[in-house]
Amino acid sequence: MQSVSNGGYVTLGVKGGGCSGFQYTWGLSEIKTEDEIIENILLLDPLAIMYVIGSEIDYVTELGGSFLTVVNPTAKTSCGCGESFGV
Repeated sequence: MQSVSNGGYVTLGVKGGGCSGFQYTWGLSEIKTEDEIIENILLLDPLAIMYVIGSEIDYVTELGGSFLTVVNPTAKTSCGCGESFGV
């Protein structure tokens, strides 16, 4: 697996689980032909598109650490940690 600095990509997917029904999954990967490439940085699982369409994805740096966050306008519910959502 490549790192992002060596031409790899950050991946975003959605799976069932979490306290609100669905959970975001993050990872690092090389490109696969079925993935949707966003801004030459993010690979989006094709099954996740309908769950994250219109979302804003941001990299946040705070005193306690850094993390990726998703603001999802199609989510009807979400948990306090921001890792799971319901539609």
